[in-house]
Amino acid sequence: MRKKERIGEGTGKSPNPTPPSSPTPPHKDQTFLPAHTPRKSPLSFPRWNGRPIVSSDRDIGRKLGGGRGEVEMTSDSTSLSYWLNITFFLSALCVLVPMALASILIWKFEGPRKSRHDAEERQWNKAGCVGEDELWRTCLKSINPVWLLGYRVFSFVVLLSVISTNVFVDGIGVFYFYTQWTFALVTAYFGIGSWLSINGFVRSSGRTSCRIDRERRLYEAAPLQERLDMNDVPKSSTSIEKSCNRLSAGVWGYIFQIVYQMSGGAVMLTDSVFWIILYPFLTSKDYHLNTMDVCLHSINAFFLLGDTFLNNMHFPMFRFAYFVMWTGIYVIFQWIIHAFVSMWWPYPFLDLSTPYAPLWYLGVALMHIPCYGFFALINRAKRYWLSRSFPGLFVSVN
Repeated sequence: MRKKERIGEGTGKSPNPTPPSSPTPPHKDQTFLPAHTPRKSPLSFPRWNGRPIVSSDRDIGRKLGGGRGEVEMTSDSTSLSYWLNITFFLSALCVLVPMALASILIWKFEGPRKSRHDAEERQWNKAGCVGEDELWRTCLKSINPVWLLGYRVFSFVVLLSVISTNVFVDGIGVFYFYTQWTFALVTAYFGIGSWLSINGFVRSSGRTSCRIDRERRLYEAAPLQERLDMNDVPKSSTSIEKSCNRLSAGVWGYIFQIVYQMSGGAVMLTDSVFWIILYPFLTSKDYHLNTMDVCLHSINAFFLLGDTFLNNMHFPMFRFAYFVMWTGIYVIFQWIIHAFVSMWWPYPFLDLSTPYAPLWYLGVALMHIPCYGFFALINRAKRYWLSRSFPGLFVSVN
């Protein structure tokens, strides 16, 4: 029996031609990179709850990362060779030496000093003393402290809303950045200030009513001739204030004063570095500011300057030491993280893999002086102008 011939036999064509196979789609976890592109470490970005941190400060590395919003890791920060070298030694000197000097300043000047002659009034000329009335009174007698109280409560609500929104949207990992540290510090300042303003206003009202009742009872109990003599004595607010014993602020009062002066320097440093260095020079052209960027780098300074113009707090220069300690703690915090996890640095000038790192650290350390000095100058200029323009209404803390 003849076999049936196959259809298309001898023509070189297959009876059922197989279509060319399409490339297999890659697995969702598989990544194809060009030969010249190194594969990134899975720890190239800090993560929180399984997703990478999203923050405006991360975009400062766009230029260094080829415009993709990523900072390239140049070396493994967990290896001993990354830390045991002259670069880290010089960079550490730029951080630890100022912190040591700051500790000496704090130990020497902070708090009241006991006088051998027990001259209580002389203590208030000491730079480290904080009076209880400084925390909630305004700089002018014509401005009711209620205005300062309302301003602090309003500022606290706004700042707390902004930082809470930032954390809710991007996760708790936003505190990887110095910007969020500073913003939280200013928020804490207004929170503590609101409580101290309420407490001081209530206590002052109680003391005033008790003093009036005491003076009235003494007046009524005195003989007629002594009453006439009391009426002849001129009463002035200045003499009354001098006769009253000034109360020293408690622990929270000193904390509030310290946070105030730390916030002044940190705000100037954060906002000036962002608007003068990072945003113009270390971001790519396709980066655009959003509302959160502007809020995190502007309204904290705006509210703090407003409080400075209203409050009656002095600004001794030795508390510059707390500002140095604040930044130094943040840098050490970053060192500890990178010693255990190899990940990108939040700011390019903190990277220790470049031989120019000591110069970057020294430059940022020196920037603390003009930033703190500028805020202190604003405070001094306010007091000078008010004392000359409103000599009868200006309240001096000295």
